[in-house]
Amino acid sequence: MSGRNNGEDGPRVRFSDPQIEMAHGAGGKATRRLIEGLIVPLLHNSVLARMEDAAILSVGDQQIALTADAFVVSPICFPGGSIGELAVNGTVNDLAVVGARPTALLGTLIVEAGMPGDVLRAVIEAMARAAEAAGVAIVGGDTKVVEHGKADGLYITTAGVGLVDARLKLGAGRVAVGDQVILSGPIGDHGITILLARGELDLEADLKSDTRSVWPFVEALAGAVPQGIKWMRDPTRGGVASSLNELAREVRLGIVLSEEAIPLRAEVRGACEILGLDPLHIANEGQFLAVVAPEATAAALSALHAVPGGEGAVVIGEVREQPARGVLSRSSYGGTRMVDMLVGDPLPRIC
Repeated sequence: MSGRNNGEDGPRVRFSDPQIEMAHGAGGKATRRLIEGLIVPLLHNSVLARMEDAAILSVGDQQIALTADAFVVSPICFPGGSIGELAVNGTVNDLAVVGARPTALLGTLIVEAGMPGDVLRAVIEAMARAAEAAGVAIVGGDTKVVEHGKADGLYITTAGVGLVDARLKLGAGRVAVGDQVILSGPIGDHGITILLARGELDLEADLKSDTRSVWPFVEALAGAVPQGIKWMRDPTRGGVASSLNELAREVRLGIVLSEEAIPLRAEVRGACEILGLDPLHIANEGQFLAVVAPEATAAALSALHAVPGGEGAVVIGEVREQPARGVLSRSSYGGTRMVDMLVGDPLPRIC
């Protein structure tokens, strides 16, 4: 569940929208209004109020993390994966970025009557492979079938549980001026891959989804610089821009990005230029952001680079006093622009 409400002088966000639109599910400003202005106030409790990607609960002397997710991606199969891989990796990653080793998952299938059996088999096989790769077991769930035309093929919902790594003490409250922002790899691959798979863009591109578990990278950081890692997030819906804006608002500090440092494939850049999209708003399914103490940054990068698939991890920005509660991007030519949260839903049904 994305969005933040840190309790400053009453609610910051009110929900007065007359009806639910697609933008409410895009991970940007409309999602924030829905969650912070409607859902959280009605279900309010001390755990939910933290608004993390996974809830952290104490059970005896052990802390566990609990999360839930839903997947409605269209099409359900695409280059680099399917709704099956997304269901596993998306759930695992919500646990990983709160510092929890994923332990077990539940999966619920909502299947539309008429779905070919071999397609469903392929999706479930993909879930099994992804779970094995992530080191988790899918230990239960449910199956429902709805009438033809009522579910767009297949929806999957999940729940996941993990054990919090005691070496990590993560939280926005630890973030301070001078901290460095690390990004694990190229952004936008997943969102643009889904767009191309729909045939909505006449563009030839050798691109695939970045869906994967990020726990191996988190584990490497916990081993190398446990005290130096302060905050993490996987920038899915709403992209890097929404994740960092949420952090900036919560800590009441600014984040300044170096635009040329942000890894971006040429195919993603080209598609975004054609469509007038900001790559920082495009969803990712196998990358994460980490805020790291400056003295721990070199060791953190070395640890990430040593993990297969982590070679592209780089510093993309820094926490500063200004712009307070905002994100600023600076180009190599000295120009600057404010980077806001996503408005609207330019790429619906991407996860």
